[in-house]
Amino acid sequence: MSGHSKFANIKHKKEKNDAAKGKIFTMIGREIAVAVKEGGPDPANNFKLAQVIAKAKSNNMPNDTIERGIKKASGDGGNVNYETVVYEGYGPGGTAIIVKCLTDNRNRTAANVRNAFSKGQGSIGTQGCVSYMFDEKGQIIIDRQECDMDADTLMMTALDAGAEDFAEEDDSFEITTGPADLETVRKALTDAGIAMVSAEVSMLPQNYVTVTADADLVNIERILDLLDEDDDVQEVYHNWEMA
Repeated sequence: MSGHSKFANIKHKKEKNDAAKGKIFTMIGREIAVAVKEGGPDPANNFKLAQVIAKAKSNNMPNDTIERGIKKASGDGGNVNYETVVYEGYGPGGTAIIVKCLTDNRNRTAANVRNAFSKGQGSIGTQGCVSYMFDEKGQIIIDRQECDMDADTLMMTALDAGAEDFAEEDDSFEITTGPADLETVRKALTDAGIAMVSAEVSMLPQNYVTVTADADLVNIERILDLLDEDDDVQEVYHNWEMA
């Protein structure tokens, strides 16, 4: 994983999104509503909800906001009409992009996602066309500067809790888990007093692509920026090795 630090990407995204924290909370609120509708309000018996709660906490969503969202979805779950839609496609320079959306209007979302790819000289592909290049994993990112625990102790704490892998980057520690083990490892780190930048199930690329042409760099940034601006887009995964 060395050289592919996600922390720099997260910092870049957070810098852009700090002024739009309400939008982030709204997006997570949608995920909470869908998770409760599908599996009930108890995270102990609803793995998907437990994952969303972990994501909410890593984005500093207040506990009372999370609880209100769960209660609202529990009492009025029948009115939750969002559905998950995933798009896969190709970006400039041979990059692969996966876009996960929660939408109440498939036609609107499909048009917006297609437009983002088109404006960045990319193209939407068929389902499965690039997802085989990614692995679904739990991923926890820790800022080295905010972590008082030494690397060896942190690694053993994570591995003892069920983590699959531990990597040191210049600016961060990155812990990888199986999707089902994410919450257990996150809780163990929380109990140990470790602050996390993010803790969520992600699609991790098996290999990364370096984009060198100036035009391609401009275009892939354009695709990602347009997708970030779309309220229906929840997550964007790609294998571009960002500088």
